Amino acid sequence: MASSEAQHDSDDGMDELMDKFKTHNYKNAFSKDNWEEEFDRIPMFMKKAPKEIDPLQYPELACLQAIVHDEDRPPEEQAASLKDEGNAFFKEKNYEKAILSYTAGLKKKCGDQELDTVLLTNRAAAHFHLGNMRSALNDAGAAKKIKPDHLKALIRGAQSCIELRNFAEAVQWCDEGLKVHPADRMLQELRAAADKHKRATERDARKAKIKDKKLHAEKEALLAAIKARGIKLLHSVKPRRSGSDSEDEDEGSPAVMSQLNLDCLSSQEATGAQVFLDEQRSLHWPVLFLYPEHQQTDFISAFSEKNCFIDHLAVMFGEELPPWDVDRKYHSKDLQLYFEDEEKETLYQVNPETSLLKVLQHKRCFVKSGSPSFIVLVRSSSFWKQFLTGKKIRGL
Repeated sequence: MASSEAQHDSDDGMDELMDKFKTHNYKNAFSKDNWEEEFDRIPMFMKKAPKEIDPLQYPELACLQAIVHDEDRPPEEQAASLKDEGNAFFKEKNYEKAILSYTAGLKKKCGDQELDTVLLTNRAAAHFHLGNMRSALNDAGAAKKIKPDHLKALIRGAQSCIELRNFAEAVQWCDEGLKVHPADRMLQELRAAADKHKRATERDARKAKIKDKKLHAEKEALLAAIKARGIKLLHSVKPRRSGSDSEDEDEGSPAVMSQLNLDCLSSQEATGAQVFLDEQRSLHWPVLFLYPEHQQTDFISAFSEKNCFIDHLAVMFGEELPPWDVDRKYHSKDLQLYFEDEEKETLYQVNPETSLLKVLQHKRCFVKSGSPSFIVLVRSSSFWKQFLTGKKIRGL
């Protein structure tokens, strides 16, 4: 009977307590307006760690961090805590902070090889996700050095090599891993991909080598053809020796290359045109015509050495004259051509009926920057007289 009465009293007390909850607000409780924000301040429920941990704003988290970084604990415990901290950052994809935590753990030098291997492998993964492939490979290599059979280190090393396009080394990583993990599917797939890329790279390298060899042979044949014709390529313009006006020194001129090379065949024109040898073994040159009176130019990308100048001038100055010739005086029959010997400050007059080859073979004609150039003037014009005044003129 007494027990029944006691139970009745207890139930009455509970009813009274529950009634208070209905009529009074609980002190320091989460409000319905900010409960999510308050929950996010509690480490257990945090969705993402703050960038900076303010002890006043996050007191619980500051306490946990102090425990993690407590220098009084054994190095093994500190390294393990830093590993867990790094893993938390990694899950949030905050790879920079994860790397800092893993690095701090490694600096503890705890002596636990298993833990050090995990720290290195995890840091390699963080570097990998940041695109730091070389650092990822270095960490994977360091982990493999401690534990040669560590699967994650072997996989990460192979992946890093593939990203670095070092496919041969990637195959080597996979082969080492498959010796101890022969059934691992990831290593098998990585090896297949690396081997495929390796074979493709080697094939492309062989093709490129064959192509380069062919181009080099063509260039050598081109140089041989130029040399056989006695055409001189201008290597560099050097100061003219005072008092030297004799053509007896032509062959030893410092402005002429003593030995032909491929660099002097590169045209500096915007078109990129270069001299080439056709199937009939004839040379075709990129030729520049200069019109100093109007500061204009014309460019013929493939002037056959067999063609005469008049062949092109008749087309360029035929029925339709260029728009800059406002006086309509540039007719092919009235034009005079010259090439300049810069070293001797002399102009050589060219007969339009002459072939390009004959002009280029002249002992004072030098091909500069892979493109012969010629000055074009209107005979007996006022500018012609003015331009030639004071200049040395010679015929071929």
